[in-house]
Amino acid sequence: MSGFVDEAHLNVRGGDGGAGAVSFRREAHVPKGGPDGGDGGKGGDLWLYADREVASLLAFRDRPHRRAGSGTHGTGGARHGAAGTDLRVMVPEGTIVKDAEGNVLADLMREGDSWLAARGGRGGRGNAKFLSNRRRAPSFAEQGEEGEEQWLYLELKLMADVALVGFPNAGKSTLISRVSAAKPKIADYPFTTLEPHLGVVVVDGFEMIMADIPGLIEGASEGKGLGHQFLRHIERARALLVLVDLAPSSHDTAPDEQERVLLSELGLHRPELLERPRLVVGTKADAAYFAFEGLRISAVTGEGIPDLLHRTAALVAEARAEQPASETYIVHRPEPEGVQIGRADDGAWVVLGKPAERAVAVNDLTNPQALEYVRHKLSRLGVDRALARAGVRPGDMVRVGGFEFTYADQEIEVQGRRRGR
Repeated sequence: MSGFVDEAHLNVRGGDGGAGAVSFRREAHVPKGGPDGGDGGKGGDLWLYADREVASLLAFRDRPHRRAGSGTHGTGGARHGAAGTDLRVMVPEGTIVKDAEGNVLADLMREGDSWLAARGGRGGRGNAKFLSNRRRAPSFAEQGEEGEEQWLYLELKLMADVALVGFPNAGKSTLISRVSAAKPKIADYPFTTLEPHLGVVVVDGFEMIMADIPGLIEGASEGKGLGHQFLRHIERARALLVLVDLAPSSHDTAPDEQERVLLSELGLHRPELLERPRLVVGTKADAAYFAFEGLRISAVTGEGIPDLLHRTAALVAEARAEQPASETYIVHRPEPEGVQIGRADDGAWVVLGKPAERAVAVNDLTNPQALEYVRHKLSRLGVDRALARAGVRPGDMVRVGGFEFTYADQEIEVQGRRRGR
């Protein structure tokens, strides 16, 4: 079973907020103590964090769910609940985060890049927070808000200075095992490498990361031979080493034709790849069958390896100098402010807006005081006016979050009920 995974689905959820407490002071000689219910703790946030020590998305293949810690409930004596623990989920450098529809949300390119994937829910307020001149003994408190939850699609594009590009069995794995500590599987048959490998190569104190990309074949840009998955890992390489096989092999293709096919597939996948600095190298010089005028190497005997490494280091150094420092790419999609009114398929009116949805979600609508508080809160948020402008009529059904209400006489009736009950 492969130990390298470059695509994964991940379910993330922030921690739930703790509930506020309903409590009243009970002390000697204080027969009518005031409310002293504490607030619930905030739920923990869930962050994705790029970590250089993580090589692939393997950790999510069999365990796709991650959840931050929930806040604890408030108690009497104005004691607030503890906040839930934030959770940092480690992903490899170069991880692209998409939503369920395929929209890019974040691109975590470098060590330390982070993205808030799921916010924790706010803690509910205790009954002490609802004390007012009109409400001297509030008998209700807020429930904790549920943490955000969503499914994400993670896609890994390797971060490398130079990528080895060639036909299957062109000697890429042998080369990277010779010049670095990488230990890819090596055998004398096509498609030995089914997953990319990274190796650190040091030339006169200059470090660079080399990627062994699985072999490409004609039609790779159209997905043939897992071409799309393999080509993706070339996209971020600063420079390319195009390896052409000089020995007799199963493909039996001349070096110039190998180069033509490889560059054609790169250009069809991403035209800008043809603008990357590149060096065309003939491999297996110790068993050469085809003539070749360029740099020839043998990973077996070491022929040409020092020259190759110095030329490659020069390409990478030049590319690094010309390429600006990358920044974390995060898409910010602010939620619409205020209250919006929509219609459901069954004709019910739907109130959209985080403050209105939260007002009904965290309160106990079976408690008359809480129900009256919610009605007043929705009115202050402008829900009544928005519904009237939208054309709602008395008796129409109105939904806010997971609750249904009946509209009557320019206001939402207090007889609300949770949907499905």
